[in-house]
Amino acid sequence: MIRFATAVFARALLAPTFVFWTLFVLPAAAEVQAPVSALLKELASRTELEPLKTVIVARDGEILAERGYRGNRVTDATNIKSASKSIISALVGIAIDKGMLEGPDQKIAPILKADLPASPDPRVNDITIGNLLSMQAGLGRLSGPNYGRWVASRNWVRTALAQPFDDDPGGQMLYSTASTHLLSAILTKVSGKSTLTLAHDWLGPLEGFRIGAWDRDPQGIYLGGNQMAMSARSLLAFGELYRNGGRTASGAQLVPPAWIEASWQHRTNSRFSGDSYGYGWFERRIAGEDVHFAWGYGGQMLYIVPSLDLTVVMTSAESGPSARNGYRDALHLVLGEIITTVKDDPETDG
Repeated sequence: MIRFATAVFARALLAPTFVFWTLFVLPAAAEVQAPVSALLKELASRTELEPLKTVIVARDGEILAERGYRGNRVTDATNIKSASKSIISALVGIAIDKGMLEGPDQKIAPILKADLPASPDPRVNDITIGNLLSMQAGLGRLSGPNYGRWVASRNWVRTALAQPFDDDPGGQMLYSTASTHLLSAILTKVSGKSTLTLAHDWLGPLEGFRIGAWDRDPQGIYLGGNQMAMSARSLLAFGELYRNGGRTASGAQLVPPAWIEASWQHRTNSRFSGDSYGYGWFERRIAGEDVHFAWGYGGQMLYIVPSLDLTVVMTSAESGPSARNGYRDALHLVLGEIITTVKDDPETDG
């Protein structure tokens, strides 16, 4: 009886502390996430967003909310398609920093001379690393309707270099996965290692970053800029690396800050969307903020909003083109709602 009374008394002493904690601490934590979480929950009911698989919203390194739709999870691997072009860009920047490549102005012909056509167009000698990164190589596009023909060829690098020129190097933007595949071939050539190995070696220290399956060409070169499997969480980790100036949460500098700045600098514009394009990154203004983003077929999106310390990942089914059917624009609108929600909620103010 004495032990029971003592236990009751002890609980009575602790009860006010628990009530105080419940009333004043727990609701505050819930309020931080509630508006963004509510928005992500509501997205499930929108018919125009039926292909949506996952969304993650993080601010200043902390996940505000994340959600999977129709049985998908943020930890599931998905084909991020052309969003992987931003990862290829990062590897090029690291290779330059390590002295394996001279810089964006370096000509590619001497590196890939074994795969040049027998009688090449002289302009092939003018193509630079930077031209490939900004989709200004001038070579005929091997994306869209020409993609299938290209990946059915026996040597993707030679086929890419043998394309007739549609413009001079440094001219208009000609979006082509062949350009980023040439970068993968160059990285393989100058390092003596596969692009996947380089990604593991150079980006592996980034917590949460992992590349799963990744297609290779007939010569064994990993496909630069397509067919790369990553989870939404892994893509978030990569985005956070860029948002944080190339530095990990533990302080390791993996990507040079100057390379991130160069990658986000305007080089050209997409003739399809008008969006600015740098070295593997698009840029547009959404909800009053400058947004840098990686974009993959079907709606694989990585958004970075530096002014708000915001990183947002959206993955989608690969069921169809996201640009021509308006789905990509619907995702941009969702990002706009996320930005507005974050800005209007004082609890998320960094």
